[in-house]
Amino acid sequence: MVTLGLIGCGVISDSYLTGAARSALVKMKSVADLRPEAAQSQAEKYGVQAVSIDALLADPEIDIVIEAVGGTKPARGFVATALQHGKSVVTPNKELIAKHGNELLNIAAEAHVDLMFEGAVGGGIPIIRPMKESLAGDRIQRVVGIVNGTTNFILTAMSQEGRDFSDVLKDAQSKGYAEADPTADVEGYDAMYKIAILSSIAYGSHIDVNQIYHEGITKISADDIRYAKQLGYEIKLLAIGARSNGALDLRVHPTFIPKEHPLASVNGVFNAIFVQGDPIGDLMFYGRGAGSGPTGSAVVGDVIDCARNINMNAAGRVPCRCYQKLPIQPISEVTTRYYLRTRVVDQPGVMGKMATALGNHGVSLISVFQPKQEDGQQGSGVAEIVWITHLVKESYMQAALETLAGLPEVVEIANLIRVEGA
Repeated sequence: MVTLGLIGCGVISDSYLTGAARSALVKMKSVADLRPEAAQSQAEKYGVQAVSIDALLADPEIDIVIEAVGGTKPARGFVATALQHGKSVVTPNKELIAKHGNELLNIAAEAHVDLMFEGAVGGGIPIIRPMKESLAGDRIQRVVGIVNGTTNFILTAMSQEGRDFSDVLKDAQSKGYAEADPTADVEGYDAMYKIAILSSIAYGSHIDVNQIYHEGITKISADDIRYAKQLGYEIKLLAIGARSNGALDLRVHPTFIPKEHPLASVNGVFNAIFVQGDPIGDLMFYGRGAGSGPTGSAVVGDVIDCARNINMNAAGRVPCRCYQKLPIQPISEVTTRYYLRTRVVDQPGVMGKMATALGNHGVSLISVFQPKQEDGQQGSGVAEIVWITHLVKESYMQAALETLAGLPEVVEIANLIRVEGA
């Protein structure tokens, strides 16, 4: 029987304790938490020991540690110590793995133990193990995902109900889909950590998360959603990882995607990861991306995998795949299409003047339209113009925006959203 210890007794830890109890391979011995009263409560509920974190890490009978503290401090130290003491570790901690996974995987390799983190990306969706093992023989070209359930819930509600961001965010918080402080989700940090993990596996490269461009959904308005629909698109927060001329194109931002794209129909709190590789072609992994059930499923699956490896004396058989450090392309060098929404003085010649300014910076246009003014806007003297560009380098687009903002006829650059898959 393989023995477990759990560090971190939050709400979601119930699913780890319940899941472990169902397996004949493992037995939970001890739980610990930075708050001793939380550990004691879980211990009494599940009939296990409540101990200090130091005691759990030093216990020679514990073979596998589940880290459920979250963040990097002090979780990084707990995980490193467990590995150095010859214990395998399972964690759903995406920030920890994104920032320190390379270091911790090397420690695990030296100690001949496992570090597994299936629950760090996509909740219950099997994606880490397929990327590491099933697709190990493929050359992955592109990984694109909806990997944050909170933002997808918000954008879905905005799209289906025509509501504004702030209104839907309050609803998401009341339903428990968004935290009281939703910054990590709505500003794109959570998705950034996840694409860093997926890209490090897909491309065998150590990823510095500080080099990944990230942008959240707080600027998306009901108008943007409406115009997207009129143009045949949905707006999703996408995490993108792709090869680009010997470098990696890694970014997180709101994106227009065509309605016929498989990711366009991924709604609510569901996640999906779209993978393109050679020779496998196109794959999509889909399912619930967050919550105690999905994450618990992934964590307990890793625990059982670790237990099997221990029983077969095969722990440490899947080392870190980050054998190189490819450069990350700065966002200024990325080439894509753009949706641009502007508010301008409503008078003849303005559209032509703006189109000329865009063209002078190498920005060519697919389409331009002036939406019909809503009741209450007519006679205001201000009109909206929506532009869709051809492929253009980000630096050219930003220079064009600077010129547009300086035109006296331009009241506001209301929004700029990248367009993919068109």
